[in-house]
Amino acid sequence: MTRDLDAVFSALADPTRRAILARLALGEATVMELAEPFEMSQPAVSRHLKVLETAGLITRRVNGTKRPCRLAPEAIAEIDQWLNWMREALAKNYDRLDEVLAGMDQEKGKEKP
Repeated sequence: MTRDLDAVFSALADPTRRAILARLALGEATVMELAEPFEMSQPAVSRHLKVLETAGLITRRVNGTKRPCRLAPEAIAEIDQWLNWMREALAKNYDRLDEVLAGMDQEKGKEKP
């Protein structure tokens, strides 16, 4: 994975930033559009956007005086890839635990008179 997972998960830890990402999942938006549902200033929203951009979760493009934001799909795909790897590792651990427990049950059955 090329992204810094610490920065990504730190960015995702904030509920405002998660709400911004959820809004951007619907499509591109300007800072003013993103600031609308929040009771915070435009500069405060811009700081949240900077964190998301630094983590690689969003991109911005220049459109005249506006800088619309959009999700960075490759970042979301990398997070999903990491989570899938974790799910697979956990599933393997549970499978091994099931095997150990089944073996213990068999040993208990052999010990009974």
